[in-house]
Amino acid sequence: MNDTAGAMTASAARVRVDGVRRVFEGGVVALERIDLDVAAGEFVTILGPSGCGKSTLLRIIASLDRPTAGTLQVTGDARLAYVFQDAHLLPWRTVLRNVALPLELGGQGDRLTRASRAIEQVGLADAITRYPAQLSGGMRMRASLARALVNDPELLLLDEPFAALDEITRQQLDDQLRALWLSRGMTVLFVTHSIIEAAFLADRAIVMSRRPGRIVLDHRLELPRERTPELRTDPAFAREMRVLFDALRSGGGAA
Repeated sequence: MNDTAGAMTASAARVRVDGVRRVFEGGVVALERIDLDVAAGEFVTILGPSGCGKSTLLRIIASLDRPTAGTLQVTGDARLAYVFQDAHLLPWRTVLRNVALPLELGGQGDRLTRASRAIEQVGLADAITRYPAQLSGGMRMRASLARALVNDPELLLLDEPFAALDEITRQQLDDQLRALWLSRGMTVLFVTHSIIEAAFLADRAIVMSRRPGRIVLDHRLELPRERTPELRTDPAFAREMRVLFDALRSGGGAA
């Protein structure tokens, strides 16, 4: 898979954040001088305590919010997809029609075939004709992920998408997301509260301080490119989690 991922980075976006500051109404400083350069094709997790500005930073990168100061650059064709913590599926549409929605809104052809392919990639082919009310929480998130992937994004942004799921389901989805990234090669930024998730998913982890959010650690993880479930019990994995935990604690808070 390594060669495939490397070959596909040409269709990935580079993200550069320079001196970004975000002040909300009332003078609340959410972010303070954030500098971040994410190479095309990287998988980066963003970890930090509640209220540190992780989601605000992701929203700024997605152009859903604007910085008070500083600049943002996203190179490439900027095909972007955003996965929220809530799946936000339309209850009157089947899984197939929910996943096809971005293609429908964009007036693109071959919608159902492309949607079916994305659904199969996330392991949800057996539920393609079901409605959201008929799905488990994990299945709804798989559908949301398929909808994000259907347009072949260059940049995939995920804001704690698996936080509400049980641990086993969460680990299964982490395994699948990592595999999808390896096969597709897009740039991924993934916000999480979980040290285990941050260490397992990414090749690079960013740790932020309590508000106002600052980057206290930018760490490249010394772990194999191919990640198996057994890695979570490996001493090397425990060492990497310790690095993230120490940075999180020194930044002024627990995840």
